[in-house]
Amino acid sequence: MTPSNKTVNVAVRAEIGDLELVARHRDGDLDAFGEIYHRHAGRLYSLAYRMVGNAGDAEDLLQEIFMQAHRKLSSFKGESALVTWLYRLAMNHCLDHLRSKATRMSHATGSLDAEGGPPAPAAPAGAVELTVSRLDLERAIAGLPEGCRAAFLLHDVEGFEHREVAAMLGIAEGTSKSQVHKARLRLREVLRARVNT
Repeated sequence: MTPSNKTVNVAVRAEIGDLELVARHRDGDLDAFGEIYHRHAGRLYSLAYRMVGNAGDAEDLLQEIFMQAHRKLSSFKGESALVTWLYRLAMNHCLDHLRSKATRMSHATGSLDAEGGPPAPAAPAGAVELTVSRLDLERAIAGLPEGCRAAFLLHDVEGFEHREVAAMLGIAEGTSKSQVHKARLRLREVLRARVNT
């Protein structure tokens, strides 16, 4: 699907506005960074929330993302759109957080795994068939592997093109396509299973 001229013009105006804010920030305008924050914080929070699945962690990550953006904004060269640069910072913070959390959890549960945990609970008898809810979808997305989840959220949820996703994640465009495809297949599988239980 090709974007309309109106959509392209809005995107171009937004990018020019972002570049003007970066220039104002470099010139010492204290309000410019606040405007950048207000323009992009909502979408970056949504991305962080979907990546980590926890509102408190997402809020902390959002603050860390913008603190780093503030420190590094003077090095922003404008080779990509500011929003792409911010999303890359955000995704890197989210992935680092998830890796750190996984490491902490594996250390904390290592001795429990060696002893063996309780058996998984059985599904309740006579479970009522349910339709897929937004909560089911959020849980299914949270269960995706990090790479697939990141590519899926950036492409299918946030609307970035595969070349942009590849640039944000530091991967090949083909890898982005592959990870989004794998994520879609996995989501279908998980959600079908949920509906059929």
